[in-house]
Amino acid sequence: MVPLWRNREFGLLQAGQLLSSAGSASSGIAYPLLVLALTGSPAKAGVVSFARLLPHVLFGLPAGVAADRWNRRRLMIAADGVRLVALGALAAALLAGSEAFWPIVVVAFVEGTGFAFFGAAQAGAVRAVVPRPQLPAAVGAVRAKDASVTIAGPPLGGALFEIGRSVPFLVDAVSYALSTASLLAMRTPFQEAREVETAPLRSRLAEGFRFLWKHPFLRISSFLYGIGNFSLPGILLVAVVAGRRQGLTGGEIGLLFAVFGCCLLVGALLSPLFRRTFSVRVIVLIEMWLWVGCGLFLIWPNVYVLIAGILPQAIAMPVTDSVVVGYRIAITPDRLLGRVESVRSTISRLLQPLGPLVAGALLSVTSERATIAVFAALGLVLALWATLSPSLRAAPSLAELDSPAPLTLP
Repeated sequence: MVPLWRNREFGLLQAGQLLSSAGSASSGIAYPLLVLALTGSPAKAGVVSFARLLPHVLFGLPAGVAADRWNRRRLMIAADGVRLVALGALAAALLAGSEAFWPIVVVAFVEGTGFAFFGAAQAGAVRAVVPRPQLPAAVGAVRAKDASVTIAGPPLGGALFEIGRSVPFLVDAVSYALSTASLLAMRTPFQEAREVETAPLRSRLAEGFRFLWKHPFLRISSFLYGIGNFSLPGILLVAVVAGRRQGLTGGEIGLLFAVFGCCLLVGALLSPLFRRTFSVRVIVLIEMWLWVGCGLFLIWPNVYVLIAGILPQAIAMPVTDSVVVGYRIAITPDRLLGRVESVRSTISRLLQPLGPLVAGALLSVTSERATIAVFAALGLVLALWATLSPSLRAAPSLAELDSPAPLTLP
């Protein structure tokens, strides 16, 4: 079996995504900075973050059907193209002196839509170029790449924003062009040979839902991720607003996010050690209990304390992803992968757009401390639910993936 670092196709896929993700991380920090500069409203900054995340919920299921029916490579290239045009248009408008708020919301929504369709097909691309036993390690490598982006992207975005409001969005547009080039250079088909399905859309979606629902571990992990995906964007928006209110520049706020990214990278690099040392259940529980770390902000309401409180969480996240995502991709039949991923994504991301929206609304009427109290309470609920869950007690072993025989549901 060829080591991952020598896998040409996986390397090309990750190189393109490294550049694309770096651009997205840069514009991700630039969106709230832009809205705060134009309007001074945390609530409106939350609306833009909401618009960027909403397509994950609205289009997750159709994107999964599209990934299982159409050519996944072409779908990913089309998604990159749409995002390139949207970010380029926003950069051009800002260069022309536009200060309108709603075009920013529209562009954020379009970019999020492209991400939803790209993500639905991306799991199949990874599955196509990586052998099944290596999938947990591949997911760990992907998370290491994501962590590297989180280290460099926000400071870069903050610094580029200080140069010019349009610059981070222009850089993001270029990154999508480079991602497209990497996809075109790959040779491996992103899907197995398959017949065109003639069943109604509802039946095809139901098949993906049934596969996920019959597997207790996949089901519970999707719901646990749902609460976490609601909380993290909200906490990070609080960090941006609190940092601005403490007088930090965009670049300094970006550096705080980079520290978070450093911990993500540490977690990704340590994930093989964690997988060898702990069971899947213990790995998941470690992350769930670390969600309460943001509560340190209640004791000392300072943005530096808030970031410090979520750093252990950042270390745990890529470790959990390597076992949960790697196992899920490995056991899902290729013909169902897009639909299962879209159903899972819809469940786990259903509340995600509301996180920054709720945070922005709370910040407009109350303090950062009270806002974080809400997220800390949700973190405690998440930890207790995971600890008491019978489905998580029966979590699978990654040793199952070494079997050459297809895995079957219990």
